[in-house]
Amino acid sequence: MLRVRVPASSANLGPGFDALGLSIGLFLEVEASLAAEDAFDYRGGGPAPVGADNLIHQGFRAVHEELGRPAPTVALRVDNPIPLARGLGSSSAALVAGAALADKLLGEPLGRDGVFRLTARLEGHPDNVGPTVYGGFTVAALDENGAYLAATLSVPPDWRLIFGVPAFELATVAARAVLPRTYSPADVVLTSSRAALWVAAVAQDRPELLRAASLDVMHQPYRSPLVPGLSQALLAARKAGAYASFLSGSGPTLGVITDDASRAACKAVVESYVGNSGHVLEPGIAAGYEVEQVAV
Repeated sequence: MLRVRVPASSANLGPGFDALGLSIGLFLEVEASLAAEDAFDYRGGGPAPVGADNLIHQGFRAVHEELGRPAPTVALRVDNPIPLARGLGSSSAALVAGAALADKLLGEPLGRDGVFRLTARLEGHPDNVGPTVYGGFTVAALDENGAYLAATLSVPPDWRLIFGVPAFELATVAARAVLPRTYSPADVVLTSSRAALWVAAVAQDRPELLRAASLDVMHQPYRSPLVPGLSQALLAARKAGAYASFLSGSGPTLGVITDDASRAACKAVVESYVGNSGHVLEPGIAAGYEVEQVAV
């Protein structure tokens, strides 16, 4: 039997649309064993995926297809604490879990880089896939041949993360549908410069740069009407001392980066944002996926 542990992720981080992401310490765990037929035993947030068409099985089969090999049937036992449709990379984690299990079963012919390239291509959102595969702070981009590349930096250990997860879902398709088809040159320049500043902030441990680096004109203003209270919470977190506040992925989760001195005040803002029906997470930064052989 194989077991994989895959972290959740927070993508975009403001201006890094489909490019920047963080791995966070909330883990999808899947145990896989060869079986007479595909099976899926799911525990976690609902509604639970059903049948062999779930993303974990899809990732498992995709690796075999990539290598030109028939995929065996596999029974999956899934424990998923990652909230679904909340902007924390649940779909990317599931796809990566299946692909990582298949790669391990076959003797790792793809390796970690190959798992990233395949799942980023399938998911189409490398900003979520990158952190689940490599961990830390990840930058993803397409090369001249249309293949995905990723680079990772370690996040400074004294940066504190807070995420507010509302009770309602926001489908990625709906969140993308409200975005404009074109942007002004000024907005494009502003976005690229702020995303680059994000990288400098992490690399040089200069969290004060995040105050500018995390501001966004590319997607958050257009998605705000879909997320009640978001605009007010983004501003309130900054006033409370946050280095950065941003919509996590396509939302509706609110992400905040702060320090110990402002942690309590920022947490209060996040708690107010999610209300009594949501919940607050304070995860650390996670490493990328891990696969191990376990005794039956």
